Amino acid sequence: MKFAKKLVIAATVLPLAFGSVTAMAKGGPGGQKGGMGKGEQCMDVSKGMFRQLDLTDEQQEQLKELRNASREARRAERSGDVEVKKAEMMARHSQMQSVLLADTFDAQAAQSLATEMVEKQAQRRVGKMEQQHKMLSVLTAEQKTKLQELQQQRLEKCMEKMGKRAERIAAKSAE
Repeated sequence: MKFAKKLVIAATVLPLAFGSVTAMAKGGPGGQKGGMGKGEQCMDVSKGMFRQLDLTDEQQEQLKELRNASREARRAERSGDVEVKKAEMMARHSQMQSVLLADTFDAQAAQSLATEMVEKQAQRRVGKMEQQHKMLSVLTAEQKTKLQELQQQRLEKCMEKMGKRAERIAAKSAE
């Protein structure tokens, strides 16, 4: 096969392969909500937990306003200049391709690219934690205590499920 054909095939197959890896890392088709892992879901505060806290009408309204404000902020962030975002995505893709298709692996370039990706993820997580803090600051001390108990129960259930899953995996690998 000619070099040009090989290059075209590699340029086509590699992004698809990385997309598949990303989808699997998120838990398969559709992934987990927000790309969170199982452990993060166990620690996350859900609407169902808030329903169990006997919130006042005022608290419910405050939480609704916070959720709406957060939703609007995310929409505004996503709807920014689409062309700029496309250019950034293409640049990142180009950097990834240059690292992956180079004759020799450049660990420093790969580290720099990975660090940039992790920093963006960290910024998103800090934003999410800030939003959760705002929502939890609406609660009374008693409600916070009850929420901690609910989270502990949820965490214990998740740990139990993870233990069972690990046992199944170990049993399959022993076969």
